[in-house]
Amino acid sequence: MVIMEVPVIECAAFRSLLETDGGASCLVLDCRSFFAFSSCHIRGSANVRFSSIVRRRARAGLGLQHIVPNEEARARLQAGQYRAVVFVDERSVDFGQVKKDGTLMLAVSALRRESCLAPVFLLRGGFETFCSQCPELCAKASPPQGLSLALSASPQEPTSARSACGTPLYDQGGPVEILPFLYLGSAYHASRKDMLDALGITALINVSANCPNHFEGHYEYKSIPVEDNHKADISSWFNEAIEFIDSVKNKGGRVFVHCQAGISRSATICLAYLMRTNRVKLDEAFEFVKQRRSIISPNFSFMGQLLQFESQVLATSTCSAEAGSPAVGAGGTVFNFPVSIPVHSAASPLSFLQSPITTSPSC
Repeated sequence: MVIMEVPVIECAAFRSLLETDGGASCLVLDCRSFFAFSSCHIRGSANVRFSSIVRRRARAGLGLQHIVPNEEARARLQAGQYRAVVFVDERSVDFGQVKKDGTLMLAVSALRRESCLAPVFLLRGGFETFCSQCPELCAKASPPQGLSLALSASPQEPTSARSACGTPLYDQGGPVEILPFLYLGSAYHASRKDMLDALGITALINVSANCPNHFEGHYEYKSIPVEDNHKADISSWFNEAIEFIDSVKNKGGRVFVHCQAGISRSATICLAYLMRTNRVKLDEAFEFVKQRRSIISPNFSFMGQLLQFESQVLATSTCSAEAGSPAVGAGGTVFNFPVSIPVHSAASPLSFLQSPITTSPSC
């Protein structure tokens, strides 16, 4: 086994490198988790991650496409157009502290096999130190955007239709931002054109069989008519939903995903989108969405289908294209999962997701 040595670069020197030409000549590869990267990262950096399935399948070594999925950046790297490649983890002060089977070690090994022309460095102290010393060069996620418009009856919602016992929790506030082009909320939010227009929504995914599409002449709609029960096969709609969201995003639009309560069905679609396009595990995606809409709670069957979808996503990530683009095959593959999936035992790594099947009569 060849012992690699990777020199460290101090935060001050790294800062100078980034400020020389706006960082264009430096490739920064952040090997922290998707959740940590999404919360805050160095401006211009790319998140490197691969699943345990990819690791097992790549015993002979990962390809450069796994480390740098962006084709333009990969071409520049192969052409020797970067002055440096800087790896970032959470807090390692030298290469000896890097996990031998961790993401950073595997990524460095891959670059060495590819005979990378640019010098490779490890940022001393990792992101934690750099962020404390140079916070202005870090992009911190802004608080999830939502609306706090008055919950008075809108022209589309007669006062008599409102509950005498007050507004349900899932209808309070407004749609929440999951990604800059993806929002999640309830059927009530979908009936509020003022809310949708204020957020720049251009399309809606209605994940229900009975919620009306209020403004079909104004927005683009995609209907996913599934019920919130253990027999519903929501996974058969994952590809269509992902393709719809990407098509709207690519046109510069924004999508609002809703069901009745914005708790189970619509949350499941958002989770599937994050897992597929960001190549992340269900628990990471779940935590990411829950920080934005705390009441999400997909029913047990949907969680089981998401877990099976996770295995499909991570298994195919070895041949997926750029991160952020669904890896749909030429034949437009649709994943067909069984419905009525058994609940995982408490020993499951997702045991913290054990929650009531639904938190409202229809979610």
